Amino acid sequence: MNRTMTRRRARAAKPKRQPIDSFKFPRFTQPATFFRTPLQQEAAGLDIALVGVPFDFNTNRCGTRFGPAQVREMSRLIRRFNATGDPSPFDLCEIADIGDTPVNPLNIDESVGLIAEFFDGLRRAKVRPVSIGGDHGVSYPVWKGIVKGEPLGVVHFDAHPDTYHAFWGSLYNQGTLLKRGVEENLIDPRRVVSVGFRGTRFALDDRKYNLDTGMRVIIMDEYEKLGRDKVIAEMRRVIGSRPTYVTFDIDGLDPAYCIGTGAPEPGGLMMRDVQMMLRGLSGLNIVGGDVCEVSPPLDPSGHTALNAANIMFEILCLTAAARAAAR
Repeated sequence: MNRTMTRRRARAAKPKRQPIDSFKFPRFTQPATFFRTPLQQEAAGLDIALVGVPFDFNTNRCGTRFGPAQVREMSRLIRRFNATGDPSPFDLCEIADIGDTPVNPLNIDESVGLIAEFFDGLRRAKVRPVSIGGDHGVSYPVWKGIVKGEPLGVVHFDAHPDTYHAFWGSLYNQGTLLKRGVEENLIDPRRVVSVGFRGTRFALDDRKYNLDTGMRVIIMDEYEKLGRDKVIAEMRRVIGSRPTYVTFDIDGLDPAYCIGTGAPEPGGLMMRDVQMMLRGLSGLNIVGGDVCEVSPPLDPSGHTALNAANIMFEILCLTAAARAAAR
């Protein structure tokens, strides 16, 4: 669907659910929800659900369980449209904040099951999710809930490979999500493209699984050699036209933009790069996404959470356009 047709559709049938009008209720008023959207307890009637996944897997510097709350607060600053002039996602789809998934903060295995069950409910209701973690380990139970049948392609922004077998004997954490996803046929490794790897490493073979299974890895050195436009073209080539999920570990950004995260790595992506790369996925079959690893205790100013909210909004725009095109 071209942009003209998308704009006409937006004008023809404007969804009933809309964000709070900031010209009637200033942005510092009313309870915080993602992008000031309505809060509802059930996914019924929605095209897209905005979800918090407040769980961290207790490795090293914690605090990402508080991420959804701070991102909700900072998302007050996000307006209805992105800078491109494309239709607002709120004019294309029925969108609401449906709160947080249930978790057991003292039990990893139970929390994985609870999160997966929650997202399975969205799948059965044919509602696409856009989420905020929690640490990056929560992406695995999200996939476990939404994938029944064809595995997803994944656009993966991260400073780290996320394909370890286990940490400290645990199979479920922020370093193992891609490997679990491949093992359980939730994601297709030949349609996974990772952007942003850099920094110090535990071992020189820490990317071997990514490469051996056919994932496309674009480390920061290659990113700089290729340039942003060629990276966008490569991302589109790898994922193709089939269903794809976007997952963004906030440490994919340079620490100048994300000091509030557990594993900041120097030499990362700029926010401008990220905005343009995400917009470069326009027109593809994006079925949802997440932003993870925002730790408010490490950045009380909210700067990291504000950048996460902006990234979440770009993913929402992609998901809404793809959902509208699928009607």
